[in-house]
Amino acid sequence: MEPGYRDQALKIYPWICGRCGREFTHSNLRELTVHHRDHDHSNNPPDGSNWELLCVYCHDNEHQKQLEAAAGNVATNAKEPSKPATHSPFANLRDLMNKK
Repeated sequence: MEPGYRDQALKIYPWICGRCGREFTHSNLRELTVHHRDHDHSNNPPDGSNWELLCVYCHDNEHQKQLEAAAGNVATNAKEPSKPATHSPFANLRDLMNKK
């Protein structure tokens, strides 16, 4: 990652996590990270349009979602509906209960 983009982001944006809303001060600022919205760490426009400040927990969660999406475990876009569940765990419950 390019040196200096974190300092730039901290000057541009308020010290608040963009996901959970947690506020930061100088004493815990190390827990606030810069997330690249497009996941391209070389895309660092000077206006900060590719960055958002996230706490370490929300940042880890964001990257975990991307890993799961890449593995095909979740829908990659909120507009994209996920597949409905097809398993019916109680489908033959009556038969199981009536067996002697």
